[in-house]
Amino acid sequence: MSMVGRIEARLKELGIELPEPAVPLANYIPFTVAGSLVVVSGQVPLQDGRIAYVGKVGAKLSLDDGRAAARLCFINVLAQLKVACGGDLDRVRQVVRLGGFIAAPPEFTQHPIAMNGASDLAVELFGEAGKHARTTVGVPSLPSDAAVEVEGMFEIA
Repeated sequence: MSMVGRIEARLKELGIELPEPAVPLANYIPFTVAGSLVVVSGQVPLQDGRIAYVGKVGAKLSLDDGRAAARLCFINVLAQLKVACGGDLDRVRQVVRLGGFIAAPPEFTQHPIAMNGASDLAVELFGEAGKHARTTVGVPSLPSDAAVEVEGMFEIA
């Protein structure tokens, strides 16, 4: 019997179960491995086959909803990353960069706080190696009216 990895144990501690990775809906692949870098395509807040957070943060959705949506997006990024790592998330050496897209009305300015839902989980899970560079952008809309989309770049062993 193999030991549960450190990151898998941490996920369990946090009460997080990684979903089946989502299948791309257009002409792209869910991740690319280039040397020791894994780039994961943008993931929306999909849960049980549906978008859990629909609409704009700061309009229909609260800032807390935005944070929860970003966290869920990062969980979906992790599901893709796990496949890229051959099932072993302990191979992750560094969360290099996260990109966040927050659907919001033009007057909304708290995108970084919403995106912290993803960033905070990265640090909770990977510790020092979870600290990353980041870009967060407000957008008028996202595919399927998702509230948030998160992409990631990771260094793996």
